[in-house]
Amino acid sequence: MKATRKESTRRRHSRVRRRVKGTTERPRLAIFRSNQHIYAQVIDDTEHTTLAAASTLDKDAGVSVGSNSEAAAAVGKLIAERAKSKNISQVVFDRGGNLYHGRVAALADAAREGGLKF
Repeated sequence: MKATRKESTRRRHSRVRRRVKGTTERPRLAIFRSNQHIYAQVIDDTEHTTLAAASTLDKDAGVSVGSNSEAAAAVGKLIAERAKSKNISQVVFDRGGNLYHGRVAALADAAREGGLKF
């Protein structure tokens, strides 16, 4: 039987997570994309802590619709600001099993423009 889109995403995510690890010096920028919103977290996997987080649900993001590329770009800028305020400039990008396209790419590009290196 053919795998559903959700199963394919889950498989890609587990395959990527085996290789991508965040450290204290270079934490992991993890992305979760739902149909309605997009979420980003900067995670230190050695300490199992979230260092910074942003989503389209945040009032600081200033978006009215959470499911478009402009909203994802706003979240990318916001997560870059929050990471820079905690002296984090380099991260490892974890696209969460999603393809690097559309909202995921918009968030990543905006985070790069905000000063994060990955």
